[in-house]
Amino acid sequence: MASRTERILIIDSDEHARSELGRYLVARGFYVTGYPDLSYARSLFNDDSPDIIFADLPPSAIQELSGRLEDAQVFAPIVAIYHTTQARDVIEAMRAGADDVVLKPCADDKGALDDVIGKLFDRVRLNRLNHLYRQELEEANRDLRDGIAELRADQNAGRKVQLKMLPDREQVMTGLTIDYLIKPSLYLSGDFLDYFPLSDDKILVYIADVSGHGASSAFVTVLLKNLTNRLQRNLRRGSSSDILYPDQFLERINTELLDTGLGKHVTVFVGIISMSERTLRYSVGAHFPLPILSFEGGEKRFLEGSGLPVGLFEEPEWEVYEVPLYEPFNLILFSDGILEVIREKSLDEKERRLLEVVSGGSHTIASLSDALNLDEITELPDDIAIVSVTDTRSVINGPT
Repeated sequence: MASRTERILIIDSDEHARSELGRYLVARGFYVTGYPDLSYARSLFNDDSPDIIFADLPPSAIQELSGRLEDAQVFAPIVAIYHTTQARDVIEAMRAGADDVVLKPCADDKGALDDVIGKLFDRVRLNRLNHLYRQELEEANRDLRDGIAELRADQNAGRKVQLKMLPDREQVMTGLTIDYLIKPSLYLSGDFLDYFPLSDDKILVYIADVSGHGASSAFVTVLLKNLTNRLQRNLRRGSSSDILYPDQFLERINTELLDTGLGKHVTVFVGIISMSERTLRYSVGAHFPLPILSFEGGEKRFLEGSGLPVGLFEEPEWEVYEVPLYEPFNLILFSDGILEVIREKSLDEKERRLLEVVSGGSHTIASLSDALNLDEITELPDDIAIVSVTDTRSVINGPT
């Protein structure tokens, strides 16, 4: 019979019985070793640990053997081999840790012996499979933990980059105080905002919401920052004036996004405030909700306008809207994540609630955050971005 890889250990002080059982098992193709007692069975805990142990040992020794195997994390079923007709001896052996009992002379009942061996080797194979699966699962978990740790480190680095791209908070520009809040739902945000002076009396402010979440959306925010920096440099050099016109600004973003091939689109609101002309000129790239414009005289309303999203179409066009700013004003821009944290159910109710918050005097970032309980929300369903633009300069002259 062909040799097998399974190892069987026999512990029996009766050399004749040990040899007889060993010859039968060898003939069955097993690799067999034998020892007269437990003290000689050193191979129990080396690299060639047995798969099954046949042992003619008293219950106390079986219990000791079972404990040593367990301590060494060796799975090897123990078969007690006894010359007995007493049921009590069988029960005590099983209680001590034996997995089965075979009566001597073992080789006389080959069918029963083969059944015991077959049953126990099924358990051994199952245990080995479980051990293998457990090892594979532990390795997979280690790889997963390492991957998560690496991803978290990458995301933390990306978050630091994003934070550095954002403008300084609470800036004062040509009589306007501008502040913002941005709360990502994940490590990285798909919302972005920026504001900067175009001239001594013009300020550009925009808010953008990239489709999706995570790293790919955050990458688009880097593209937006890079583009606005280039357009500002072009304006200073006199090579391009696209950034002075809201619709052309959206056209440039659209071209850049299509060129990346990322399959991302952006909703954008961009406005240019002229303090000398007291006007707000803006374009809407499918951004929602629209900003809220409020005047010191009491009027508070959502701006009007619509337009296509940015990054989906080859040759889109956007309309430019203009509103006068003859009174001291406050302009608040939101990303659509703000609607997710307002408890009202319908969209109209959410918008009314947002307008009520602003109408109640919540114009600053701090007051808006308090009114909407943003600091108390630990898990956001979507990124939230808010920009507040407050006119801090009195209007001396009205329209001419």
